[in-house]
Amino acid sequence: MDGGTRPSLSAAVALVVLVSTAVVAATSVNVTTLAFDDGYAPLFGKGNLVRSADGRSVSLLLDRYSGSGFISSDMYHHGLFRASIKLPSDYTAGVVVAFYTSNGDVFEKSHDELDFEFLGNIRGKEWRVQTNVYGNGSTSRGREERYYLPFDPTADFHRYSILWTADNIIFYVDDTPIREVRRSEAMGGDYPSKPMSLYATIWDASNWATSGGRYKVNYKYAPFVSSFADLTLLGCRLDPIQQVPTTRSGCPAAAAEIAATGLAVMTPEKRRAMRAFRRQYMSYSVCYDRVRYPAPFPECDIVETEKKRFGETGRLRFRRHRRRVPRGGRVPVVADSNRQPQM
Repeated sequence: MDGGTRPSLSAAVALVVLVSTAVVAATSVNVTTLAFDDGYAPLFGKGNLVRSADGRSVSLLLDRYSGSGFISSDMYHHGLFRASIKLPSDYTAGVVVAFYTSNGDVFEKSHDELDFEFLGNIRGKEWRVQTNVYGNGSTSRGREERYYLPFDPTADFHRYSILWTADNIIFYVDDTPIREVRRSEAMGGDYPSKPMSLYATIWDASNWATSGGRYKVNYKYAPFVSSFADLTLLGCRLDPIQQVPTTRSGCPAAAAEIAATGLAVMTPEKRRAMRAFRRQYMSYSVCYDRVRYPAPFPECDIVETEKKRFGETGRLRFRRHRRRVPRGGRVPVVADSNRQPQM
């Protein structure tokens, strides 16, 4: 650890209050947001979890003593899990912020999980986000994809959504779909099927998060602050010891509420936006990693142009020129086959 001086608690809280007030504008998707205490509870590092004055947003801190996290009060069988998130700024190597669903505390050897993992970096480098899909303990068959973000996620809040239905899983960034996993018989138990809780955490992942562990967390820059607002939980609340609904009408009200958002339907416009995002910002896909998996997973849609770019390792073979993003600015996703994510 670095020997820097730990900022006072009052200074950290003041920083949190400032960050938590800068929430994003109302989303174009009509969903109801929750106050923290109405849907969530502290998970760990309670002293490093700070609610805003109105209780509708919360900040998680990582310092040399502890990370922090929260968990949903209920478990859900299918649902929409959504938050506007602002990530820590400055030097964040080794820091991981995660927004994910899991039931690992109930089903230790057969757990399901859907992840957004935000991987910190050294100053000046682009932030990356990784999505994971695990079903029935299938961590040995990791379905990871990794992307660069087309904006500075530390300058403003951006929306991140996990949509999980009986038919598909879609990850959204600012209402643009970036990944869809469609359920198939061939996936079997690898498709998440059991009730899950929603988690958000910040923690020290020095041993792997940045360049394979080459760059560690430097606590001179602590506390690292990640803030969450516009918290949304839609879905079928279910006790894990109850029988999981076997029909689509098991939770009709919840299913109707999710359907009303329109997020579960991939329109042609959404598919074009998803392809454009992946073409520009995806830096790794398990679907093209023949080193780890000689045969692609059954849900993979192999695109020949992508296959050539990602080679046998699933990682981009070509570098792209970085461009400056205005602080807090959003970069529109546009089709440009000449721009490639940087390795």
